[in-house]
Amino acid sequence: MTTNSIRSLRTDYSSALKNFIASSRAFEVLGTVPIDHDAPSVHEPCKTLCVLDSSFNPPTLAHLKMSSSALEESPGPSSRLLLLLATQNADKPSQPALFEDRLVMMTLLAEDLRTYLRSRLAISGLDDGNVPHIDIGVTKKPYFVDKAAAIEESGVYTSSLEQVHLTGFDTLIRIFNPKYYPPEHTLRPLEPFLTRHRLRVRMRLGCEWGGRQEQQDYLSNLAHGGKENEGAKSEWANQIQLVEGTKEDEQAVSSTKARMAASHRPEGLDSLVPRNVRDYIISWGLYKDE
Repeated sequence: MTTNSIRSLRTDYSSALKNFIASSRAFEVLGTVPIDHDAPSVHEPCKTLCVLDSSFNPPTLAHLKMSSSALEESPGPSSRLLLLLATQNADKPSQPALFEDRLVMMTLLAEDLRTYLRSRLAISGLDDGNVPHIDIGVTKKPYFVDKAAAIEESGVYTSSLEQVHLTGFDTLIRIFNPKYYPPEHTLRPLEPFLTRHRLRVRMRLGCEWGGRQEQQDYLSNLAHGGKENEGAKSEWANQIQLVEGTKEDEQAVSSTKARMAASHRPEGLDSLVPRNVRDYIISWGLYKDE
């Protein structure tokens, strides 16, 4: 994208975000990649919607890898990706990057992701038609189950669509923490979601959540009724897929590290964020005071 087109995109997102905040809508798609008039409408039927919900402050290579590995499992027009940004505090200035900057970076992430997928599909002998479209969405809902319900109820996608939420293991732990489900503080509110939709969980090795075996044991415990006293059902484990994440000997990638690099060592961004995102951070001077 040219500098002028990026500037125009940022202005469009700023205006769309203000309209969304002022509306009664809980979820809205503000953009789709590829950005062209011939691209299929977000209302076109698809069977699977992969949802990556994050602060994208900024988007990183971890976001790219998490999305690409999910989409490579089911390439083609029946799948779609939603990059989702929660804006429940959007009436206040977001820090350290404004929401419109994050939306632009999400769009740039989507473009880098599609370029990556095209190269991967070419190796497999598949054409560009198997690269899914990517939606850029916002929601006012702060909690996981409410976000999923808002997507369902929006009418943007078909009612039969299956959502596959892409998360890290740390997020899985939060999802299954009863304290996030007042007033009863049980896990029963998860039932509507885990009856219809799925979680694709990237393991986080070499951290406070333990190794591969400990994380697999957590899911096994759920499958054997270990959380029934908290309102969970053992069959919910069938809706959760654990996948490989960063290996113990690999550098961990995070938005925090990317912000620190942008502030103190911009050349370090190359190993932390996609190329287009890096260029945007540098050209707009984001995170300099981090």
